[in-house]
Amino acid sequence: MARRVKAAKSLTLWGPGIGLPVRELLFLQGMQPTHKTRNAIVRPTFKRTKAQAAAWSSTRHAMSTYIADEIRAYATIRDLALAEAEKITNSLNLERARIANEFVENALKPARPPYESQHLPEGDAVREHQRCEAVRVRISLLHAHLAAMSREHVQAA
Repeated sequence: MARRVKAAKSLTLWGPGIGLPVRELLFLQGMQPTHKTRNAIVRPTFKRTKAQAAAWSSTRHAMSTYIADEIRAYATIRDLALAEAEKITNSLNLERARIANEFVENALKPARPPYESQHLPEGDAVREHQRCEAVRVRISLLHAHLAAMSREHVQAA
């Protein structure tokens, strides 16, 4: 029968190898543990040189351009959703256009730190705000038209 045997301040196993510490069983001759102590781990330093700091400013500009292009892409998606809603006016297409317009409006809000550099140029942002307002008005008109068509359909039946 297997019984538990305690070695002096080390773990032991149950069973036929009674009395052998776990460490000896796991790491037989020639085997070494791969776990290193925290002191043995080499950590890189993250000190930036002046040249690297200068490179960050160009990265910010590239990121700002990327974000502006992305906002313009969402505005294009919004315009396509509105065109689809005008072509086939139903509640689903109107909802898609509304959601797309709301997303563009939220993307145009001033960015908070640390994202201040990620925005549209001011002139483009003003134009997009005006376009968002025009799309909101057009969607409400299409909603009214859809509601009127529904009432006519119900009255005819």
